[in-house]
Amino acid sequence: MAETRYYATGKRKTSVARCWLIPGGSGKITVNRRPVDEYFSRETDTMLLRQPLVITETLGQFDILVTVRGGGTSGQAGAIRHGIARALLEYNPEFRPILKKAGFLTRDARKKERKKYGQPGARKRFQYSKR
Repeated sequence: MAETRYYATGKRKTSVARCWLIPGGSGKITVNRRPVDEYFSRETDTMLLRQPLVITETLGQFDILVTVRGGGTSGQAGAIRHGIARALLEYNPEFRPILKKAGFLTRDARKKERKKYGQPGARKRFQYSKR
């Protein structure tokens, strides 16, 4: 008998997270085959990705397997949060109003703006000299 798993993809900046929720677990979160506290050094990142579970009161009910690629730690944590929220929706569609109100289902579209030619950054201009 195959165990039921709930899968979803989360994205943030340039990070893509693939998340699997396995019901009946001990609440263990594994990111790229490492425990979540070992993978993320900052406490805020681990807190961020647990938010959908806290708000839906399902914190110890799932084992979560995550593979994440691209971006930095903060972007990856945001991608995992997005993925977990979407996977929770697969598990129970009644969570939708709660997750939607918290803003966890919306893909954060903010990315780094590209550098433009003739200037040092995306928006910064070189110093103007009148004389």
